Amino acid sequence: METKGAPGKEGMGAKRKNLTFLKHRLYMLERRKTDTVVENSVSVDQGNSGTLRRSQSDRTEYSQKLQEKMAPQAGCLSLVTSLQENEEQLTRRMMAKRAKIIAELVQTEKDYLNDLELCLREVVQPLRNKQIVRFDVDGLFSNIESVHQISAKLLSLLEEATADVDPPMQVIGEVFLEIKGPLEETYKIYCYHHDDAHTMLESYEKDEELKQHLKHCVQSLK
Repeated sequence: METKGAPGKEGMGAKRKNLTFLKHRLYMLERRKTDTVVENSVSVDQGNSGTLRRSQSDRTEYSQKLQEKMAPQAGCLSLVTSLQENEEQLTRRMMAKRAKIIAELVQTEKDYLNDLELCLREVVQPLRNKQIVRFDVDGLFSNIESVHQISAKLLSLLEEATADVDPPMQVIGEVFLEIKGPLEETYKIYCYHHDDAHTMLESYEKDEELKQHLKHCVQSLK
């Protein structure tokens, strides 16, 4: 005789099996969801990491390009500065050379004027005082007094233009323009008689008496 409890036990066993299966399925589903979330998170992190790396790379590349663009500008600035320094040095050298030339010009005119004064004082005037009949003092020395006067005037103007004036502000061209006319007229006469005076001197050196007079005057110059 069969018992009534057997079929109930079998039904309970089947239910337990189904419950176990359902739990397993639910576990697998939850795991898949978790794995998907993790994978998505990893993907996002990797994407963010790639974006970060790209961002850093972009900044590095931009910085390099900026340096490349700035480098020629820096070179241009350096070139401009160098050119300005060279120009300033060239200007200083030119001004120093100009000042030296002006100083030499003034000194040369001083020396020339001193020589003229010495010649007038030690040669021309003593010969005139002797009143030698055969000696033409004016013919030999021409208009040397006029030469002396115009030279003194020129020196005075040069000294006036350069005294107490900074070298860059010294203007001597105007001096020569101012005295050009009288200077030309004076030396035109002197140069015109130069050859005749030289011929006269040669003839006087052949005359022993006149030669001694000249020699005596020349020795006084030493």
